[in-house]
Amino acid sequence: MQAPVLVLNTSTKRETGREAQLNNIIAAKAVASLIRTCLGPKAMLKMILDPMGGIVLTNDGNAILREVDVTHPAAKSIIELSRAQDENVGDGTTSVVILAGEMLAAAEPSIKKQIHPTVIIKALFRALEDATNIIDKYAFKIDPNDRTEITKIVRTCIGTKFTSRWSDLMCNLAIDAVKTVTLEEDGRREIDIKRYARVEKIPGGDMEDSRVLDGVMINKDVTHPKMRRRIENPRILLLDCPLEYKKGESMTNVELVNENDFTNLLKIEEEYIARLCSDIAKFKPDIVMTEKGVSDLAQHFFLKNNITALRRLKKTDNNRVARCCGATIVNRTDEIQESDIGTMCGLFEVSKIGDDYFSFLVQCKNPGACTVLLRGASKDVLNEVERNLQDAMNVARNVLFDPRLVPGGGAIEMAVSHALLEHAKSLEGLEQWPYRSVAKALEVIPRTLAQNCGANVVRLLTDLRARHATNPKANVAWGVDGEKGVVADMRELGVWEPYVVKTQTLKTAMEAACILLRVDDVISGISKKKEGGGGGAPQMTPEDMPDPQGG
Repeated sequence: MQAPVLVLNTSTKRETGREAQLNNIIAAKAVASLIRTCLGPKAMLKMILDPMGGIVLTNDGNAILREVDVTHPAAKSIIELSRAQDENVGDGTTSVVILAGEMLAAAEPSIKKQIHPTVIIKALFRALEDATNIIDKYAFKIDPNDRTEITKIVRTCIGTKFTSRWSDLMCNLAIDAVKTVTLEEDGRREIDIKRYARVEKIPGGDMEDSRVLDGVMINKDVTHPKMRRRIENPRILLLDCPLEYKKGESMTNVELVNENDFTNLLKIEEEYIARLCSDIAKFKPDIVMTEKGVSDLAQHFFLKNNITALRRLKKTDNNRVARCCGATIVNRTDEIQESDIGTMCGLFEVSKIGDDYFSFLVQCKNPGACTVLLRGASKDVLNEVERNLQDAMNVARNVLFDPRLVPGGGAIEMAVSHALLEHAKSLEGLEQWPYRSVAKALEVIPRTLAQNCGANVVRLLTDLRARHATNPKANVAWGVDGEKGVVADMRELGVWEPYVVKTQTLKTAMEAACILLRVDDVISGISKKKEGGGGGAPQMTPEDMPDPQGG
């Protein structure tokens, strides 16, 4: 008899077939259970100690899962969902993980009944297509220019967060910031929150002191104490070049023969800086901002010409200032033109907040960029407020792009669940069982909302099912009131969610579940080098150590 042939390394761990699928489902359920209590207005907070010793205090699904270190590949895949959801639509990061976990849990009985994963996946995709059509049918449009309507939607988003106590303030901050950075040209709308809506957090003060500036704020002071700190209607010049003598790239050798040679060298340097400053002074700017350094000599020349200078701005700050005041960033001083000077800023002022000096460029006409100034008790609170504000801004942006809404509070999930159960009766063969399990899985959102506010879950869900079954069209907006733990009409409560967020949540969760169900082999090979370590970085062997001689 032939001896068995070992293809894989003996230290390799391998799971195949049903075992791999069931383990993937268990891992997904474990990740979902981690953040299940973070859904709804009565959501609990999670406190996570990061590797650097800092504290993350939040109920934002993406922020929590980003900090959690997992080893199982399926769990990593589920965590990635929350990041993808955050990048695409900015909200629904908790829902997507809970829904994906529940979809996989619902598929578990089918796998145990020996139904082939391909049949299950086909049923899941069919259910996804039908669910999207049902949501399309129940979605309705609003006027994106109606501030009251948009405020209602943003308030729904804020209502489940830590900042729900200041919901009016947060709604106004989010809507003002998004409206400020909205740019429309040739019928195309651009809303770039990431680049042009900067959130500046300053500990201290009161939450009510937070505001959206009609311009930008930079954490910089003027370079010279005698320069002007308040200028009305300033002419602003933005540079991307150093206003100091260029130093040699690597090594510069200069041979000095006469005693005057060193004096001549210094004179050439001074003349070079004087020429740069005279090129700038010709255009009579009030403020010069550069991303590079400004030498003492350049400051002296600027002071003589009554010019205020700021140095070492970040590239992103420079771009925001350019958009606010209508300036163009110039790379060489001899290429400056009158059209490059920004004149749309109404006031430049340097103010001290806390221990730092901040330069304000405000009262801009048509600012295409803005700074949201957040004040609060501590850094942890401010970090959480910023996360909530980012979600709110994303929701406002989504509504401006696609102004369709669906009822919140688990109402649309119950409506889709009921419609899918009805449709499952017309299906034939094995496909109807996984299809029916999708309908049951969608009930996880209203069920979790009820659990998190301490309601009687069984009674509440039975009541909700009955309402949606008796008159599906009229009762489509009936869901769970997450504050009181009762069944309520979402139209009366004003709880609405953007259509984009809801469909994206469903698609992401369903597709992730299908991918994990398609896996039938999990191979985790551990290389010899990493075996010694107890986790974290791999251990270094003497051969890996760098040679101290540099050889």
